Amino acid sequence: MRALVVDDSSAMRAMLRMTLKKQGFVVAEAKHGLDALAVLAAQEFDLILIDWNMPEMDGLELLLRIRAQPQHDRTQIMMVTTESGMDQMSEALAAGANDYIMKPFTLDVIVEKLQLVGL
Repeated sequence: MRALVVDDSSAMRAMLRMTLKKQGFVVAEAKHGLDALAVLAAQEFDLILIDWNMPEMDGLELLLRIRAQPQHDRTQIMMVTTESGMDQMSEALAAGANDYIMKPFTLDVIVEKLQLVGL
């Protein structure tokens, strides 16, 4: 399985990359939404983890752009963000996120969420 981690924090990308690799994923990374769209143009992914607050293009805009492309209909997308308001969570889920993880979190939470979405 393939995963894409989209976050402007290199430390967060590294932590998520290590966790996903332990779960058997081949992991690619992107620093922001525009970078992620370029990666997505070249490869398909089973899972995308997206931070909300990033330069160039925020996570919600990236989520909307991904969900507008039919080839990504079956891709599982999780927002992984410090945005903890119910409004933001509702907005992301309505835009097509399969799940929502609030920072800070434990690595066990990531594993649990992967199981919940069937990965």
